[in-house]
Amino acid sequence: MPKDVDDAFFDRADAHINLSNDQLAHISLGKVSASMLYGTSRFNAWISACGFETGADMQAKKQETLNYFVAEYTKMLEENLDDYIANFDRYMKPSH
Repeated sequence: MPKDVDDAFFDRADAHINLSNDQLAHISLGKVSASMLYGTSRFNAWISACGFETGADMQAKKQETLNYFVAEYTKMLEENLDDYIANFDRYMKPSH
C-alpha cells in the first residue's frame, strides 16, 4: 500500500474498480483490464509531466520515473495477489 494513504484513498480506488466492473456488462475482462491499465499509465505520464519545465527535463528523468511507477505497481499487485490467494474461496466463491 502506498505511503501516506488518506482517508478517501480506497474510495477513489473503488470508484475506478466500479467503473471497470460496469464496463464488464459490454466487453471482456481482458479488454476492460487493458483499458484501465492504459488509462492509469496515461494519467501517470501526465502527472509526471506536470513536475517538469521541459520535455528534455522529463526525458532526463524518464528511467527514474519508470522505475518508481513499476516498483509501486509491483508492490500493489503483489499485495493484492497475496490477498486473493489468502481469501480465494471467500472472494471467488461467495455463498449467497
